[in-house]
Amino acid sequence: MPSRRTFLSRSALAVASVVSGCSSRPPRSQADDILDTHTHFYDPTRPQGVPWPPKDDPVLYRPVYPSEWRSLALPLGVTATVVVEASPWVADNAWILALADHDPSLVGLVGHLKPGQPGFADDLARDAAHPRFRGMRTGGWDVQLAPDRPEFLRDLERLAERSLALDVLVGPDQLPAVAELAKRLPNLRMVIDHCANVRVDGKQPPRAWRAGLEAVAAHPNVFMKVSGLVEGTGRTDGNAPADTAFYAPVLDAVWETFGERRVIYGSNWPVSARFASYATALGIVRDYFATKGTQATRAYFRLNAKTVYGV
Repeated sequence: MPSRRTFLSRSALAVASVVSGCSSRPPRSQADDILDTHTHFYDPTRPQGVPWPPKDDPVLYRPVYPSEWRSLALPLGVTATVVVEASPWVADNAWILALADHDPSLVGLVGHLKPGQPGFADDLARDAAHPRFRGMRTGGWDVQLAPDRPEFLRDLERLAERSLALDVLVGPDQLPAVAELAKRLPNLRMVIDHCANVRVDGKQPPRAWRAGLEAVAAHPNVFMKVSGLVEGTGRTDGNAPADTAFYAPVLDAVWETFGERRVIYGSNWPVSARFASYATALGIVRDYFATKGTQATRAYFRLNAKTVYGV
């Protein structure tokens, strides 16, 4: 008969063998896990419904929850996400934060607030009390960038005072306004979403967009979320090119302008699903940053996001 110590040792090895056999991918360092900083979750079947997406969108108008995202992301090494607002209803911040209370993979929310409008300070205080509220986004819905409005600037100063971040949803023509905002609020960490929504066609991007990037990148508090690439192709049939070389002109411009420490990964899922699969969209940037080395890859996929959002 084996000794108690031998029995316990063999039992532990057996359990380890079973757990290892259940793994769908080889062991990896936590430092290589990916943080997706741009997902959206919502449910049109709620009693109050949703303001977005529209009912006539056959791809997006359906309940979208973290469990579906995880089924796509985890096998690819994406283990956590920062959720970005997808509603002009300030109350929907609480809906996402309630999801986060029961889901550790939701490590942060970039919510919707209305700087420059009455009630901002109270709304910010309420949402910022939750540890996973990590910032807000502006530039869409009923709130536009207004770097020349004192009340708008004061509210964003409140954001900076709490060490929260600001995402901005803009097009190439609005990059000068982002640069002005960054100049006036140097203590506010800012993230430009989706490469400023530049058109992606495999050719060199417009000079005006490049000039706008240089203007904003001159401010060290501005980061670029390298996302929205497949969306930039306009291929809503789900067949955006999978070849990284097609996106290289845009990626090269962003890399040359912002460098290793100010680029961040985001999928924009499920919006991205209209243009390509999650695996395809991730594969494009994974292949590109692999050519920049391990340190740059870890910075893009995880470390820079932790710096910006404090997750």
